[in-house]
Amino acid sequence: MKFVILTGMSGAGKSTALKMMEDIGFYCVDNLPIPLLEKFVELSDLQQNAELQKVAVGIDIRSGQALEELRSVLDRIKANGGAYDILFLDAEDSVLVKRYKETRRSHPLAGSERVDKGIAKERERLAFLKERASYIIDTSQLLTRELKAEIEKIFVQNQDYKNLFITILSFGFKYGIPADSDLVFDVRFLPNPYYVEGLRAKTGNDREIQDYVLQFKEAHEFLDKLEDMINFLIPNYIAEGKNQLVISIGCTGGKHRSVTLANELYKRMADKKEYGLKIEHRDIGKDALRGK
Repeated sequence: MKFVILTGMSGAGKSTALKMMEDIGFYCVDNLPIPLLEKFVELSDLQQNAELQKVAVGIDIRSGQALEELRSVLDRIKANGGAYDILFLDAEDSVLVKRYKETRRSHPLAGSERVDKGIAKERERLAFLKERASYIIDTSQLLTRELKAEIEKIFVQNQDYKNLFITILSFGFKYGIPADSDLVFDVRFLPNPYYVEGLRAKTGNDREIQDYVLQFKEAHEFLDKLEDMINFLIPNYIAEGKNQLVISIGCTGGKHRSVTLANELYKRMADKKEYGLKIEHRDIGKDALRGK
């Protein structure tokens, strides 16, 4: 039997994830009282029907004071030969605050205080579960379909999962450095196709811009050195427990050079199995929107 405890921060997408797990064949139970968890595992093990061969149980801060009992319950399950995985959904505090404001809901631990105070209390109370987690997915930058892909990667495709999701992000410095960047690289040292006749209106997704930018040996040297550094950093980030990495590449307007090099870096990293990967071009259309 495959038994998964789905937990994590309020607002990180647990309800959505539980529905996704149901869609891939898990028998799902949300907010099961913790005193019943041990008995539920025993009963599930005894059942031979296919319906209970894959079980997911949602447990989170809604359990209240009973959450303190979960440590010993998990220890007993393990001591009795029971096997389980913990899937922990997380997100950055700023993202969680924004999600609460958008839904106009109050945090279950905030009381009369601000949302961020409730989030801090919740992090403290769930820390032991995150430490025990088999899988950690940071949903800060994930679309719903991307979260689904990560869950399927773990529980359908049975791929090795290293709990690190990387976003390669192109941007324009004139619109500001992305606040969630972990690594920022400036590629304004390369010649700008903006000033080349016939290229201004095109983007780094167009072949003409790619050919222009990549004709310079400095572009390839930059990519080689960047790829080498990232390959060095990733296993160290994984060992340190980091689960979200945003690599930002910027040029003046975020339309030509940064897009081209972000795309090239994505191609070089796309076949790696140690992490999830996606690419975004934050400012690629802003000049067009402003009529420039």
